[in-house]
Amino acid sequence: MEEKTNKVFGLLGRNISYSFSKGYFTKKFEALGLRKHLYKNFDLQRIKDLPKLIQQETFLKGMNVTIPYKEEVLPYLDELDQTAKEIGAVNTIKFTEQGGLKGYNTDVVGFEKSIGPYLKKHHKHALILGTGGASKAVAYALRKNKIAYKFVSRNPAGKEEISYQALSEEIMNACHVIVNCTPLGTSPNIHVSPNIPYHLLSERHLLFDLIYNPEITDFLAKGKQQGAAIKNGYEMLALQAEESWSIWNESKL
Repeated sequence: MEEKTNKVFGLLGRNISYSFSKGYFTKKFEALGLRKHLYKNFDLQRIKDLPKLIQQETFLKGMNVTIPYKEEVLPYLDELDQTAKEIGAVNTIKFTEQGGLKGYNTDVVGFEKSIGPYLKKHHKHALILGTGGASKAVAYALRKNKIAYKFVSRNPAGKEEISYQALSEEIMNACHVIVNCTPLGTSPNIHVSPNIPYHLLSERHLLFDLIYNPEITDFLAKGKQQGAAIKNGYEMLALQAEESWSIWNESKL
């Protein structure tokens, strides 16, 4: 199969056998009749192995980036799109015509388009659970939509972060959007969820989980029990994948 391939794309991450991206793009290539396109999982235990991988993959044209490398990959890139620069995290890499690597962040587009229809007038304050690369994209999108936010972390640092223990009734009543950017609840560990006071949720709350497997995580199920609106991360992933595809095809590959 390799010798017939002249355009390779892939997902860079660690322990990514569950990958959404590979299945999504494989189906897309089949639907478009792109027989010479191939999508691979690049499961690296260390980000420092990236240059060697790039050297080995002769036909590599673009990559998606997932946990835990959205921030760690930055030093290996030659250029950053303005949005990715402001966020400080990358989830899409394009191999430029000059042979360089340019980083983009399509999580922003995916999240913003996915959550948009669910936002109501009273959704003015948000809690972002987790502080990794994806949470930075979520924060950027919320800021763009004039929604104030706090990061919730097990080890809070700085004014923008608070601890899970600090989630008082006052905070929960003020912050009606809660976005889970942690991996807690991902299959097969489906019976775990972020440690927030779920009993303080109401029908005024909107819970968004970046996880898509399972379809309804424990986090979302507990929110639904309290009457909250819920949304999982599948549509966000599909939208960011399409945005990645657009970036890779901005010039002929």
